[in-house]
Amino acid sequence: MKFWSLKSPRQAIEQVLLKIFLKTHPGYSSAKMIQLTATPLSALIDEPVYIRATGLTPFQEVTFQATLKDEMGVLFYSEAHYMANEVGEVDLEHDSALGGDYVGVHPMGLFWSLKPTKILTRLLKRDVMNSPFQVQLKLYDLLSLKDNSPKSPKASLTLERWYVAPGVTRIQVREGRIRGVLFLPPGEGRFPGVIDMFGGIGGLFEFRASLLASRGFVSLALAYCGYEDLPSLPEKIDLEYFEEAANYLLRHPKVLGQGIGVVSICRGAQIGLSMAIHLKQVVATVLINGPNFVFDTPVVYRDQVYPPRPYEMGLQSITALGLIELYGIFEGTRVATSLYFLPVEKAQGHFLFIVGEDDKSINSKEYAKKVIEQLRRNRKNNWTLLSYPGAGHLIEPPYAPLCCGCYLPGYHRPFHWGGEVIPHAAAQEHSWQEIQKFLRKHLIPVVTSQL
Repeated sequence: MKFWSLKSPRQAIEQVLLKIFLKTHPGYSSAKMIQLTATPLSALIDEPVYIRATGLTPFQEVTFQATLKDEMGVLFYSEAHYMANEVGEVDLEHDSALGGDYVGVHPMGLFWSLKPTKILTRLLKRDVMNSPFQVQLKLYDLLSLKDNSPKSPKASLTLERWYVAPGVTRIQVREGRIRGVLFLPPGEGRFPGVIDMFGGIGGLFEFRASLLASRGFVSLALAYCGYEDLPSLPEKIDLEYFEEAANYLLRHPKVLGQGIGVVSICRGAQIGLSMAIHLKQVVATVLINGPNFVFDTPVVYRDQVYPPRPYEMGLQSITALGLIELYGIFEGTRVATSLYFLPVEKAQGHFLFIVGEDDKSINSKEYAKKVIEQLRRNRKNNWTLLSYPGAGHLIEPPYAPLCCGCYLPGYHRPFHWGGEVIPHAAAQEHSWQEIQKFLRKHLIPVVTSQL
């Protein structure tokens, strides 16, 4: 991280520019009120915020700082340094950061560059309905690493970042074997239905499903292990459980059409792929950094059993920081790996494969390539691939900070998820829009004119 000195040639040039400006603008007052604005102050987490500072001295150097406390009390923070223009303004939508946590024009950089004071902490929203994340935004004179004395901000404000839009309804689901939470968009109309699933760490995450409902989808956040009465380590993945969930969603009076979508990541994507193959109810499947085979738990549908692909834990890597990388554990087995590939060509619906090319958990780029080769060999064109250089494993909705590593329940070491901050942020922003377009395209019936 590089900071410029107040005694640097840059500072001398700025002083000359300021003197020229004041001579040519004799009516300018340096005592203007400094203002920090952000629009909107309250918004969904996936909405951009437009941040400006006005009333500064021309060419003044300033630091923007953002802080956020998660629900566990862990502080996340970011900062970036800017120079005001000739009229004393900084506009983050157009102006370039000159240092700090990023460099360049990044209007939402203060959000996606947030980092935890407690290392290896993932920013997760658990209570999506009752409280937003509150982001404290502050404007300072240029901060320097050499100056540790406390500073008072020139201006500050608080932003609210919500995971659910006004009018969205949350319903706990305990229907037969099904365990999860259903989110209904506001309004009287019918909406496309989506099942939302995460990886094998267990429990139930609601933040993506609540955002999907806020964008017009009936969304079922579906648990499948480690939640309520569901086993933490199931002996098998029974697709009939997921078939029940699909039928439950399709029966709901607010669900539109004859089929549903699935949004899934990691081990959840393995299940999503299996659902697409066997369940006619599934017509649009989003697979984020998932495999084309079964992990360590057999997948069963009626009389069909898909055994897990063999792997060698001895091929895992440990980084210099002590993080586990499972990237290579499937690469050294001496078996015909194609025997374990799921029969993706049997799926009648459409696929959206999303790949982070810097995924350090699984070789998702290679697995997506194998799936697409399999589809092409069978003359199928029901797929779209989005492959993002520099993106890691945990591709989430926009503006979430990169989590490159964290602990998982039951493991004594943290996992390395990979990713570089700026390209990962770009991947999240782009893929979120593409996910919604894909689901709408394949879940909303096309009405043809009868004229």
